[in-house]
Amino acid sequence: MNRPAPRRATALYAVSATCGALGALLWVRGQTAPPRIYGAYLAADSYPRSAWRVWSPAVPEARLGLYLVGAALLLALAARLLSSRRD
Repeated sequence: MNRPAPRRATALYAVSATCGALGALLWVRGQTAPPRIYGAYLAADSYPRSAWRVWSPAVPEARLGLYLVGAALLLALAARLLSSRRD
C-alpha cells in the first residue's frame, strides 16, 4: 500500500523547485549581453539593464544560477531518497 510522502520530502521538493526556478531565471539574466553602443546611439535604450545586483560582483549571475540549479537537483535527489527510504 502506497503511503503519502513524508512532509520533509514535500518540503524538500518545494525548496528544490524554488531553487531551480530562481537559478534558471538568474542564468537567463546572466546570459543576456550588456548593451552595445553604436556611435552615440545606445542600442538598448528601450530596455535598460537593471543596476541592482543579485549577488557579489565576484560571482556572475549566470554562475550563481547554475549553482542554484545544481542545488535544486541535489535537493530533489535527497527528497527522492528520503521518500523511498520511508516506503
